[in-house]
Amino acid sequence: MPSFKQRMDEARGLAKIDLVLKHAKLVNVFSGEIHETDIGIHRGNFVGIGKFGEAETELDLSGKYVVPGLIDGHVHIESSHLCPEEFCSLLLSHGVTTAVVDPHEIANVLGVKGIQYILDSVEDLPFNTFVALPSCVPATDLETSGASLGAKELSQFVDHPKVIGLGEVMDYLGVIQAKKGMVEKLELPVGFFDGHAPGISAQDLNAYFLAGIHTEHECSTVEEARERLRRGFHIMLREGSAAKNLLDLLPAVTPQNSGQCLLVTDDRHPSDLMNEGSIDHLVRMAIKAGMDPIQVIQMATINAARAIGLAHLGAVAPGYQADFVVLDDLNRFEIKEVYWRGIKQSGSKERPRFPRSGCAGLKGSIHLGEWSSAKLRVLANGETNEGLARVRVIGVQEHSLVTSELIRELPVKNGLINPDPSQRIAKLAVLERHHETGNVGLGFVEGLGLRKGAIASTVAHDSHNLVVAGMSDEEMHLAVMTCVEMGGGLCLVDGNQVIGKLPLPIAGLMTDQDAEAVARILSELHERAVWLGISEKVDPFMTLAFLSLPVIPSIKLTDLGLVDVEHFQIISAVL
Repeated sequence: MPSFKQRMDEARGLAKIDLVLKHAKLVNVFSGEIHETDIGIHRGNFVGIGKFGEAETELDLSGKYVVPGLIDGHVHIESSHLCPEEFCSLLLSHGVTTAVVDPHEIANVLGVKGIQYILDSVEDLPFNTFVALPSCVPATDLETSGASLGAKELSQFVDHPKVIGLGEVMDYLGVIQAKKGMVEKLELPVGFFDGHAPGISAQDLNAYFLAGIHTEHECSTVEEARERLRRGFHIMLREGSAAKNLLDLLPAVTPQNSGQCLLVTDDRHPSDLMNEGSIDHLVRMAIKAGMDPIQVIQMATINAARAIGLAHLGAVAPGYQADFVVLDDLNRFEIKEVYWRGIKQSGSKERPRFPRSGCAGLKGSIHLGEWSSAKLRVLANGETNEGLARVRVIGVQEHSLVTSELIRELPVKNGLINPDPSQRIAKLAVLERHHETGNVGLGFVEGLGLRKGAIASTVAHDSHNLVVAGMSDEEMHLAVMTCVEMGGGLCLVDGNQVIGKLPLPIAGLMTDQDAEAVARILSELHERAVWLGISEKVDPFMTLAFLSLPVIPSIKLTDLGLVDVEHFQIISAVL
C-alpha cells in the first residue's frame, strides 16, 4: 500500500506512474464540458488530469475523445441466452465496463444455486459486474417456480463484494401494505433497492419511495416519469430488445432534472448486442433524437453510478477507477478502444474471449413428471360434442407484450375443442417443469399467426415453465419432447419434423455457445417461424415467453357455460 505522500506525489505529477494519456479530449461529466488534457493512471485508478512527468507508458490520443466507461444500471444476463462470460465480453466490446445484473430469471428456476452461478462466473472477469439480489422468487403465487427465496435465503449473499442491492421490487403491493416477507427483504443490509412499479398510483408512489426504493425502469409515459421525478426517483430510460421506452421518455428529461436520469437495457438479445450495441446504442439514439451529447454521456456514466451508489465509478477524475472509452467522434459514438482499470480490453474490430466456468450442476432442470399428449386435450361440455364452442382467447398485439381478452368460436370434434387455422388461433399450454407435478395450463391464442406446426420454449417469464403453442396436439407433443431432450431450449416443429432448435441447457435459459452462433441460430429460427405463419412483426419466442405470464381473468369460465372447467384451465390457472 503506497504511503499518503506517495499518492500525493503521483497526483501532482512528481512520481512515476503507469500510464499517461496525452492530448485527450476529455468529456468531463462533472463540469459538463470537453477540454483537452493529459490523464494520469496508476494502479488501475485515475490519479488526475493535467501534466504528468515520468510514466511507464505514454499513449498519444492526438485529440481523440475520452469518455468514462459506460454503465448499464439494470439488466438480466439470462435474457440474452448467453452465459455470463460471453455476455460481459460483448458488453466490453461496446464500451460498457459496468453492469448491475439481477439474476431474477435463473433464481426462479434454481434458487440460490442460480445466484451463486452468476457470482462465480463473473468473479475474475475484467469487468465490473454487480448483483442485485432477486426480490421476487417466486414472482407470483399464481404460478409454480423452481424455488422460493425469502430474506433468510438471500441473507447468505449480502456480504459478497459484488452484491450491492435488492433487485427490482415487483411486489409493490407487498411494499406499501407492509407485508412481512417483503419488509424482511427490505431490511437486508444491501446498498440500494431497485424499483419496478408500473401502474402504481401517484399517491402510493410516496410509500414506495419511503420504503427506500429509489429507482424505476418501468415508466412508459412522460407523465409516469414526471410523477416519479417529482418524488426523487432516479428514472431509468430503458431500451431493450422487448420493452423500448427511450424515445417515448426523452421529452421528460430536461437540463434541470437530467441528473436523475440514467440509461438501462433490461433485456437484450445477442443479435441486438452484436449489431446495435448495448448502452452505446442508447447513447447514439438519444443524440440522434436531438439531446446534447454531454448530457447523454452523463446519463450513461456518472448518473448511473450515483443512482446505484457506485462512488468509485462513472467519471475520469482523481481516485476513480480507470475505466474509459476512446472515440473519434462524439456524435457517431463509435467505440474504438475500451479500457478497464487502465488496461485495454477491446478494440474496434475485436472483443475479449473469456474461459467458461463450470455449469454441470445447472443442467437437467426439466422435470415434467408423468407426461402424455392427452394432457393437451381441451374438453367441451357434454352437450357440445360437434360444432362450435365459445371460448376465451388471448389476443396478441403486434409490437407489444400487452394482450387482450377475446371471445371466439372454435371447432369441436369428438367432444374436443380444437385450434382453428382459418382464424389463426392456436392452442397454448404451459407445463410445470420444476417439481414433476404434472400440472398443465391450457388456453388458446390469436395473433401469434400460426397456421401450422408448433413452437415451444423453456424461457417463459417469470417462472420459466415450459410453454408451447401449436395447431395440433401431435406437433405440440413433439416440440415438448424436443425441449425435454435438449435439457431446455427453443424449438419449432412442422408436421412430424423438428425444423429448428436452440439448446439452452443452463437452467433451460442459457447456453455456453459463442454469441455469434446463438445469434445465427436465433435468426434461422425466426425465419422458419415465418414458414409456420408467424408474423414477421411478432418476435415468436419473446411473445411466447410472455404469454405464459398468469393473469387474473375478468370473465369466469363457468360464466360462458360451454367449457369443462375441470379439464380446461386458461393460462391464468394456478400451475
